[in-house]
Amino acid sequence: MEKKTEQYDVVIIGGGAAGLTAGIYCGRARLKTLILEKSLVGGLATYTNEIENYPGFPEGATGTELMGLFHKQAKKFGVDFKMTDVKSVSVDGDVKIVETFRIRYECKAIIIASGGKPRLTGAQNEDKYLYDKGISFCATCDAASNTGKTVMVVGSGDAAIEEGMFLTKFADRVIVSVMHEHGKMDCNEIAKTEALENPKMEFIWNTVVHSFEGEERLDTVVLRNVKTNELHKVLVDSCFLFIGYVPNTEIFTGMIDMNRNGYIRINDRMETNVPGVFAAGDVCDKFLKQVATAVGDGAIAGYGAEKYISECEVYENQILNHGKPSVVYLWNATDAACRELLPVMEAFEQAHSTEFRVTKVDVYKSPGLAARLGIDTVPAIAYVTEGKIRRVITENINEASLASLLS
Repeated sequence: MEKKTEQYDVVIIGGGAAGLTAGIYCGRARLKTLILEKSLVGGLATYTNEIENYPGFPEGATGTELMGLFHKQAKKFGVDFKMTDVKSVSVDGDVKIVETFRIRYECKAIIIASGGKPRLTGAQNEDKYLYDKGISFCATCDAASNTGKTVMVVGSGDAAIEEGMFLTKFADRVIVSVMHEHGKMDCNEIAKTEALENPKMEFIWNTVVHSFEGEERLDTVVLRNVKTNELHKVLVDSCFLFIGYVPNTEIFTGMIDMNRNGYIRINDRMETNVPGVFAAGDVCDKFLKQVATAVGDGAIAGYGAEKYISECEVYENQILNHGKPSVVYLWNATDAACRELLPVMEAFEQAHSTEFRVTKVDVYKSPGLAARLGIDTVPAIAYVTEGKIRRVITENINEASLASLLS
């Protein structure tokens, strides 16, 4: 079956907090923007029952409510949404390609905001009980169905403890398996104190999951003491895993630089090592993974994509000038020597407007253009014709040296 082809300025892979924010920035910049999301707009944040640390919401909000506002704002700025999985990506060249099962999307820039998936314990029989057979990753989704029951939470980070406390509103007992010594957790101190004082929460320290047991459905979690190797069976109705996430980066293997855990390496502009490809949110190699930081990442990536596309257009239409002669003045507005040369360049432009197209590039605002030209010194003059740089002047830039371009 031949795939239909559609063109966009920007394709954003992932519709979580980072992807939605990037979409808002790209849409507001009037770029034709598409967000591809394979499961649920809002991503993993929608599974969070209460978000209390997102600025501007002093009373807190559910993840669904907050992400609903993000979604509404992105649509307001004309962002398109397609609920589908990405099958393959090509990042080589100026035209990037993102393919789904039915459609081939061509674009100028890609923003990877594909987030992650819950990490599994790797314990025996785990695959038999995932999701609807006793192992869950979402307290918000499955808490009500555990009313009056006994549940286990594996993990001691913020998500594990906060979701565990939410479960106590429904379950009679919430047993927490913690791999650390007694009293030590990975969550913040406020959540830790509240959890230890919660009468419905019990803690089994120095333990990891050895195996999951049960007939058709999970009914027992076997814990192993990390110090003594002693096995301890715990009867439960459900088990919730909150031990981190694995980034959804498999399809980018070999294309984008990643760390050994599969997180994408980016710079402070959310740029990957491939021009025109950005990454944002939990898919990135970064210190803190929260909705607030994902929003910041998405804003930078969206703005970066806009700048990249704008610079590409300037490079193609003005600097390369469709093969005709072009003179580029690279300068920095904060540099006095560069500013002093502006009248000289303007006089040259007026005198030779029929022979050259003169483009002034402020590298302070548009460093990408200087990088494309391979010039890291300012002030500098580049003479371009037939799509190639023929000459670069970095010293003694004056009327005489400019005049020499005529010969």
